[in-house]
Amino acid sequence: MYSLVALGFVLIYKASGVFNFAQGAMVFFAALTFVSLVERGVNFWLALLITLAVMVVLGMAIEKVVLRPLVNQPPITLFMATIGLTFVLEGLSQLAWGSQPHGLDLGIKDVPMEWLAQSTGMFISQFDLFASGIAAVLVASLALFFQYTRIGRALRAVADDHQAAQAVGIPLKNIWAIVWAVAGFVALVAGLMWGARNGVQYALTFIALKALPVLILGGFDSVLGAIVGGLIIGASEKLAEVYIGPMVGGGIESWFAYVIALLFLLVRPQGLFGEKIIDRV
Repeated sequence: MYSLVALGFVLIYKASGVFNFAQGAMVFFAALTFVSLVERGVNFWLALLITLAVMVVLGMAIEKVVLRPLVNQPPITLFMATIGLTFVLEGLSQLAWGSQPHGLDLGIKDVPMEWLAQSTGMFISQFDLFASGIAAVLVASLALFFQYTRIGRALRAVADDHQAAQAVGIPLKNIWAIVWAVAGFVALVAGLMWGARNGVQYALTFIALKALPVLILGGFDSVLGAIVGGLIIGASEKLAEVYIGPMVGGGIESWFAYVIALLFLLVRPQGLFGEKIIDRV
């Protein structure tokens, strides 16, 4: 579940070097748009297609209107622009669909699988298993896309060196627009999963903060790192709550991930799968 959110960050950072703080707001916007259409009587699959189109157009519009004019600006300027974009998307979603929370039912029950519990003693939710499968398929698809398609190779070239990629004829503007469109699709998938788990409400925008430890562990530019980092953070939170929580009075799950991320920064700042940058002086 954490990895689904982290993937959106990785895609944009990998291709443009921009840390998109608004990814959480995009997740919320996608979930709210979908559930609002369904509640108004739109067919489930039609609502999904409409929301997908909205998120693709939104991602491309963000790149063209907000970030393209800020090309070659300092990273902190781009980061602040995405923070401002977060509040714009929150206001836009409230203006379009209202501010009331919604329940989202995808038809997958969040209950333990009885046969697995009886045979192994492990309680694994059907919904969690489904979300894991979605994340695995999404990561595998993105990996194949980056590795074997022409656009994917262009994205990798742009990520390595913008100027060199432009020198060999790769259109940066088109590539960045594609990346933001894909990020909009990833936001839709994450929004559906988190909306079904916690309900569609403004608290979903803060899911971006939970993705930060995942990115720090896995690496800001690694798709595989998003998955591995998500697994480590998710498991560590639960284990800490069970074994360490009673010693400190509980509530450790909400902040333990940041402790792990801070300690990891001291040892390997680039993350498990991030590229180590060596500057020659």
